Amino acid sequence: MAFPLNHTFSYARLSLLDRDVIYAIAHVRGGSDKGELWYQEGKLLEKKNTFQDFISVANYLIEEDYIEKGNIVASGGSAGGLLVGAVMNQRPDLFKAGILNVPFLDVVNTMLDETLPLTTGEYKEWGNPKEEEYFQYMLSYAPYENVKEQTYPSMYFTCSIHDDNVPYWEALKTAAKTREMKTDDNEVLVKISTSGGHGGGSGRFDSFLDIAQEYAFILDLWRN
Repeated sequence: MAFPLNHTFSYARLSLLDRDVIYAIAHVRGGSDKGELWYQEGKLLEKKNTFQDFISVANYLIEEDYIEKGNIVASGGSAGGLLVGAVMNQRPDLFKAGILNVPFLDVVNTMLDETLPLTTGEYKEWGNPKEEEYFQYMLSYAPYENVKEQTYPSMYFTCSIHDDNVPYWEALKTAAKTREMKTDDNEVLVKISTSGGHGGGSGRFDSFLDIAQEYAFILDLWRN
């Protein structure tokens, strides 16, 4: 059972709100914000519902005139980074940028490697790719495998050398493939931490620096 995303106050976000940024949280299927069925409909062979929910939220914001098409910044971390990577491949026209923090992007290769600490325990969420049905389904949405020749929004990846949950090379290889395949001049940046882990910087002020750099990336795009 997944846990719902609780409402919390973030004083860091005030710097965005003070600049007239609209901040929205998409409660997509795969979480449990609307109960057990909401959770079940976003896992295993229904994982793609998660991506469609996120795209629907983006379309709603556009249709209700909260923001113009192509001016949304999508942000997600870990499995949420997979979501952002997937929608960047599927509907790049909706977004100004994608923020992918310690993202789970190379789904098939990672889930085939049973030596990684989280792999076998995650079969109940993603499926076992050694079974043909799950292998083909993962392959159809995995962000790394589905990078293609098209226009992409600007993208900002973060990863950590000491991340035990999502190996750093997932962000690196996806960023490299995106740079090779994309048909535009938008930036694809990667920030590599040599000290932090899956939760970001370990120093007292490192988390503030991480946020400041991410927000600077976003605000610079909108300024231009």
